[in-house]
Amino acid sequence: MVVALLIALPVHADWYYEVDKQSRWQGDLNARMAAIEEVFGGQLGVYVQNLASGEAYSWKADEPWYLASLIKVPVAAQVLAERQAGRLSLDERITLARSDYVDGAGPVNWHDPGTPISIGYLLEQMITVSDNTASDMLIDRVGLEAVNERANAMVAASGGRPGHIGPISKLVGVRQGVYGQLHPDAQDLDGLDFMALRKHPVSQRPVALARALSVRQDAFEQPNYDRAFDAYEATGENVGTLRAFGDVLASLHHGGMTDLKAEQRQMLLAVMNRTSSGERRLKQGLGSDIHFAHKTGTQHRRSCDAGIASRISSAQGPWVIVACSRGPLPVSAHERALASIGDALRFSGALADL
Repeated sequence: MVVALLIALPVHADWYYEVDKQSRWQGDLNARMAAIEEVFGGQLGVYVQNLASGEAYSWKADEPWYLASLIKVPVAAQVLAERQAGRLSLDERITLARSDYVDGAGPVNWHDPGTPISIGYLLEQMITVSDNTASDMLIDRVGLEAVNERANAMVAASGGRPGHIGPISKLVGVRQGVYGQLHPDAQDLDGLDFMALRKHPVSQRPVALARALSVRQDAFEQPNYDRAFDAYEATGENVGTLRAFGDVLASLHHGGMTDLKAEQRQMLLAVMNRTSSGERRLKQGLGSDIHFAHKTGTQHRRSCDAGIASRISSAQGPWVIVACSRGPLPVSAHERALASIGDALRFSGALADL
């Protein structure tokens, strides 16, 4: 599917005409971004594109970033593609198994094993509160290969480079990958094991892992959890450029050469508009006159927020906005930085007629 798209696709799809000019707001935004990054004490990446004019702004957007739960957007898109093809219904129920549990936010873990849960409910929880168990159950239903093909097709449909995103993995695979950098036997642990490990402070998780695996900590391949996560990120799983993820989002607006029809794309954007996680991130800075259909992502020392913004009762925009951060441990520091980015976009003039 992806190969066919790439063969058929011109250098830029018809809608995609990212212009060479840089409006005056871009210089102002550069200065604001540098100041926010200095206060944050870590690294920030931002990609903005006006989907009407094609003008784009990049701050380290072509570097690889850990996308965390942003990858749930193409998961949802594949679920809706299967719905469109008649291969599943949102009313279909999947039985929750003990092996399905993954640590993280969301209400699916509150249900007992054996509970039948509708695909529609799982989709809503995966996007709006970033439920990891819901995500992995949906990936199992539609297939990980299909999810990766969907992500690449969405990038290609916007004239982007599919190789600049992924591969996407299950969320339990992230845990296996990170802890597996400490000791390879961690690859055999399951979601319940990782839920137990998460009860410990980050600094104590290697000790808890050694105890769970019945191995000596001096046998670990990385000195601590920080280094283990860095090593996992270097594998490229769930990593991509912010420009490529911007292409994923743009395809939800224009459709392009994907097979996902307007009804399904609008349904996904409606769910993203109900996202309740990340209220203190980009959305806080963008202001109350902006609708933001978005998805958040949070992992160890890394946070993201990305979506499609549009002004209420205005023909301006819409805009794709993707922002990620890496650095300090407290999530609150990342949220303040992301809110400041939203604020900078508002006051720089980026979210105005270009």
